[in-house]
Amino acid sequence: MERVYYSINEEAARLAKSMMSFNEYKEGSKTEEYKALVDATYDIADEVAAERPDEAEKVYGLAQKYSKQMADVINRDSEIGTRCPSVMICGPGNFPVKKKEKQVEAWRRNHEKFEKVQGIRDRIRTIGRGGEAIMSGDSDAVTKLEKKIAETKALQEKMRESNKALRMKDREKCDARLKELGYSDEQIEKLHEPDFCGRIGYPQYKLQNNNQNIHRLEGRLKTIKEAKETGNTEEENEFCKVIENTEIMRIQLVFDGKPDSKTRDVLKRHGFRWAPSQTAWQRTLNSHGRWAAKSVIDDLEKMKCGTD
Repeated sequence: MERVYYSINEEAARLAKSMMSFNEYKEGSKTEEYKALVDATYDIADEVAAERPDEAEKVYGLAQKYSKQMADVINRDSEIGTRCPSVMICGPGNFPVKKKEKQVEAWRRNHEKFEKVQGIRDRIRTIGRGGEAIMSGDSDAVTKLEKKIAETKALQEKMRESNKALRMKDREKCDARLKELGYSDEQIEKLHEPDFCGRIGYPQYKLQNNNQNIHRLEGRLKTIKEAKETGNTEEENEFCKVIENTEIMRIQLVFDGKPDSKTRDVLKRHGFRWAPSQTAWQRTLNSHGRWAAKSVIDDLEKMKCGTD
């Protein structure tokens, strides 16, 4: 996949350096710093794409997103650096303390954005481990959930069979069976090591937790399938339209114009968030979302009665 880079403002980086240090700015150094961060992210995406080809489009899309947002963060860092010189450069006389404090606060907020952008790299790694969260609004959510359920059931069976093998009295037969199940010699040795309670193999709580996860995933799959079979629905009341958008699995409240501050407070209190791309207040479409929509309407009714 071709790597995508965005423009770095070298002029702002040079000016920021001159306002913070007497050392000369190395031409292109900020761009080099940026490209090193982006290349490290694309390297991870390459590894994930090689291991999980079905996720290639997603991880490269995330890498490009990282590239764009990191360019924004780095350019912002340089721009902030041009706002106020250091005391070393301009001297202590009439030093603009308030201006410097605002600059430092702006840098702090930008660093928070930097950490958030770094989270995109972590997300790519998570996809590589097969742990990416499945969003109900994903176009392939049903397929992903069915695959995840199959993998989780396979893990449950593997843990059961492993424990069954570890109960064998013949160590040689036990290890042979564990190899059949796909364990390496190192993993087999680890399975034979007792835990802090003296147990070997997989403890009961792990099997119980995994089984609960299977039931949770199956419940989500059932909800999404039922919603998609029903299709989009729309109801209107005196306050707004209530739309069940099964394409993106969101329950949406659409108002005529911008709701007043009290109405917005009600929406936020019940977990609805403004989605500009949908021009609607929305949250995940499930039983909780439907109940939240009903609660919003009930609260708006009470507000209306209280003002009449």
